[in-house]
Amino acid sequence: MNASIKAGALDVEHVTLELGGRPILKDASFNVAAGEFIGVLGPNGAGKTTLMRAMLGLLPLSKGTIRVNGVAVVRGNASIGYMPQIRSGLAGRRVRGRDFVAMAADGHRWGLPRTSAAAKADVDRVLDLVDGRALAARPLSELSGGERQRLLLAQCLLGDPKLLLLDEPLISLDPRHQTGVVDLVRRVQRELGITVLFSAHELNPLLNSIDRVLYLGNGRAALGTIDEVITKPVLSQLYGSPIDVMRVNGRIFVMAGDVEVDKLDHAHEDGPDGHSHSHDHDHGHDHGHHHSGTHSHDV
Repeated sequence: MNASIKAGALDVEHVTLELGGRPILKDASFNVAAGEFIGVLGPNGAGKTTLMRAMLGLLPLSKGTIRVNGVAVVRGNASIGYMPQIRSGLAGRRVRGRDFVAMAADGHRWGLPRTSAAAKADVDRVLDLVDGRALAARPLSELSGGERQRLLLAQCLLGDPKLLLLDEPLISLDPRHQTGVVDLVRRVQRELGITVLFSAHELNPLLNSIDRVLYLGNGRAALGTIDEVITKPVLSQLYGSPIDVMRVNGRIFVMAGDVEVDKLDHAHEDGPDGHSHSHDHDHGHDHGHHHSGTHSHDV
């Protein structure tokens, strides 16, 4: 992490979060510096989405405080850009890429896009940031999953946010598109000097891009470098059971006994047809999957 980075982009202090009466986070505290790229990991149900929604002021805190740029969280904070995990229906839409981005220019994604000069200029700006000008005239239904992610990222960048919350942007993308999305976010993040929290099921696509990793599990949160957090003692505590960490050929594998828990087999969205393709299963967020004899969990 750059030592010159100013502190205080995100401060989480003694936060307890509950969902449906179930504790998701218990007395979690961590601080993210301005300009950091943070990978957010953890098993399904650990609270990645819940924590992001709390940062947006969409869920009440049971205890503690969350501050964004020194200000307590509030719903509708214009300094935060957010890409939600649920993006169903985009593949079949005939709306042009530019109009899709413009729909978010007035703070929501519904209704007709604004046509003011300022709004048009902002849409042009964010399309340029994500190299999306060539996608502007094409309908979403003709774009690949990776291309649609460029436009979703452009939406998040409208209005000059200082913090981006990206919830599982790699879901259903093939490995090539995953790499492209991570590289794009890293480039934009560095160019604008903004802070990014990027949640993912798998660590490996993020290994060469993130500054630190926030790992959630068993109601706890651990924030640090990969070497500090992705260790046997830290992950064993977060999972509440013995965990081994293996490093092989520049990749990291998190194992519980002979079961790999760092990696989830994704359904792949390989082409512009907008359909997800999978070799032997459909993608699901709430279940483990069997593939080649290995039981993998959402992490």
